[in-house]
Amino acid sequence: GMPKGVMWRQDDLFQVLGAGGNAALGIAPATSIPELIARIQGPEHLRATMITAAPLMHGTGQFSAFISLISGGTVCTLPSRKFDAVELWNETERLKATNIVLVGLAFSTPMLEALEADPGRWDLSSIRSMSSSGSMWSQENKRGLLSHIPGAMIADSFGSSEAVGLGASASAAGAEAQTAAFMLGPNTAVFTEDGRRVEPGSGERGLVAVSGFLPMGYYKDEAKSAKTFLTFEGTRWSVPGDWAEVNADGTLKLLGRGSQCINTGGEKVFPEEVEEALKTHAHVRDAVVVGVPDPRFGERICAVVEPEGAHDLTLAAMSDHVKTQLAHYKAPRELVVVESIGRAPNGKVDYKAVKALALVALGVQA
Repeated sequence: GMPKGVMWRQDDLFQVLGAGGNAALGIAPATSIPELIARIQGPEHLRATMITAAPLMHGTGQFSAFISLISGGTVCTLPSRKFDAVELWNETERLKATNIVLVGLAFSTPMLEALEADPGRWDLSSIRSMSSSGSMWSQENKRGLLSHIPGAMIADSFGSSEAVGLGASASAAGAEAQTAAFMLGPNTAVFTEDGRRVEPGSGERGLVAVSGFLPMGYYKDEAKSAKTFLTFEGTRWSVPGDWAEVNADGTLKLLGRGSQCINTGGEKVFPEEVEEALKTHAHVRDAVVVGVPDPRFGERICAVVEPEGAHDLTLAAMSDHVKTQLAHYKAPRELVVVESIGRAPNGKVDYKAVKALALVALGVQA
């Protein structure tokens, strides 16, 4: 797709990316230029050797690389143009990498599969952290990775290139964070569409927003800038369109992006939560959920599923599995099985293309 063209002032981006520190590793920002220079020139063992498995054209890879560079670290990219989990682990061992950057399950699933297929093959003791942003990362997968790399910490960030620091979760062996559960960032709030703050434990849905150091807007797109950068309570906020509830303890329950929301019989269903439920099935490798036309309900939920191995998947099995985790109206009523979901190199999925594929497979008119 077309890049969003988010315009950042260098100072704002430097500040929001840690100002010479690293929140994921508990390193406080540098308070002065001399301190920053001293850190960069300091002991090499304190600096990160980061492998960006995510491509640098994606905000996760690019911003993570900036964090490493402004703290005197090293950024390593993989030799191949296509992601290969075995190559990643080979390079991690060879370079004694301390940090690995990925984008959710599109990367972490083959990473875990490689470790499960050949346990003990690689010396991964150098890894201090694995971090992701921009895509769902399941608790089950985090648990699996940490069973092979127990000394590492997992940092799962919720944000985007126009809204850095919406939320974060940290996992360690034996204490893996739940899927889509994030602590609110220090400058983050959840607002209803009319600008009211969502109260913790209310069950009300709202849009996640972040203030503080923000982009100037989108390049040559004033209409999109006006829609995303809003003023609430006299403060400018970035509101990229992610819906969430605020739990009683103040944590976020992320629901999904409003632009993909499915309206079925008046009920709003966020595809991401159904997708995550489907992916917990033992025979599902990847899944995308879209809405297809329904004469009675407006839309019905269709699961587009990539199986794990040579397994025959049925609609009944997929629907029953989702019902064990979510309300019954969120279960798929259609199933399309594909060889591959066809995610982009950055782990993202083209919902329009997947929906078009599903419509053709089902013989349904848009």
